[in-house]
Amino acid sequence: MTDPSPHPQLLAQAPVLMCKDVQAAVDFWRDKVGFGNIRTFFDPPSFAILERDGLSIMLALLDDPEALRTYKPHWKLRDMTAQCYFWVSDADALHAELKARGAPIDFGPCDQPWNCREFGIQDLEQHDIVFGQDLDPIPGRA
Repeated sequence: MTDPSPHPQLLAQAPVLMCKDVQAAVDFWRDKVGFGNIRTFFDPPSFAILERDGLSIMLALLDDPEALRTYKPHWKLRDMTAQCYFWVSDADALHAELKARGAPIDFGPCDQPWNCREFGIQDLEQHDIVFGQDLDPIPGRA
């Protein structure tokens, strides 16, 4: 017997990146990566939510001085591991846009063995942010 009621759906996701200065991180994501619809919380800001093309990213203040000395982005813990990954419709066009905006390009664009064309940037905290285009698209994802 099947359940006639639909199951609860996941509607969105938002990576949360820790940062030393939320306002500086907001400026980076706005100016270098093209995110907008910015919502900041508290004064001075210690949390923010930004959006681009219906996708969100959250920025949270890392305010423990000891944590600031020991906090490491994922790629420093395991090679080729990003803090967050965005699938995109055109990796080359987005790469050109972010390069023109002055985003610090970390690698690519290049074709990966997992059949994605990818490039990466690093934010102010050296988080690797990867943008990938499926070369063999998965049904339901543009």
